[in-house]
Amino acid sequence: MVITTVHVIISILLSFSILLQHRASGLSATFGGTGATYVQRRGAEKLLYQVSIWLSVAFFALAVVRWYI
Repeated sequence: MVITTVHVIISILLSFSILLQHRASGLSATFGGTGATYVQRRGAEKLLYQVSIWLSVAFFALAVVRWYI
């Protein structure tokens, strides 16, 4: 029961961290715009990016743990 609650909390935090990230290309890349831009993350954007990576690792690790329990 505790693992399920933690898994739900991590999934909500992961969703918010992904939704808060900013995409540099936008819709222009969809309709043939140039996609050769390099985005360097700094400050809060870099922190949010790293947090989303760690939350995704924790999410999938808990999914595997729940599978075996």
